[in-house]
Amino acid sequence: MVVPLIRVQAEPFDAAAESRRITQGRTDIGAVVTFTGLCRSEGGSLAALELEHYPGMAEEELLRVAGEALSRWPLQGVTIIHRHGRIAPGEDIVLVVTASAHRRAAFESADFLMDYLKTRAPFWKKEHTVCGEPGGWVAAKTADDQAAGRW
Repeated sequence: MVVPLIRVQAEPFDAAAESRRITQGRTDIGAVVTFTGLCRSEGGSLAALELEHYPGMAEEELLRVAGEALSRWPLQGVTIIHRHGRIAPGEDIVLVVTASAHRRAAFESADFLMDYLKTRAPFWKKEHTVCGEPGGWVAAKTADDQAAGRW
């Protein structure tokens, strides 16, 4: 039985180390897909994003969706790490790692998990602008909702 690794943390993560962790000592894995989401500068106007979450609830919901991915695809490993707090442009926000015997399951499950994280995960993002003016809360994008509709 595969037990997903779920972490919500303020600290940066090491994507390469997480990929090695999921495959260490395993000979049944033929594909690992990693996705790292980064904070953009939005054309130089963004000083930082501030991500908020409800501790406990966020981890439970990420564990639930990881379980859904495990029920849909034959996976040997799933890792989801999501940061919270103040994150500057260029810094990592989220990491998804999926491992499977075959590439299609690894790619599709990682895509599914990211579509979920973009549309339904219990995180809220507030923009902090370079000019110091109050930024707003980031709303879900129609394109993200449409992408999630595939699943």
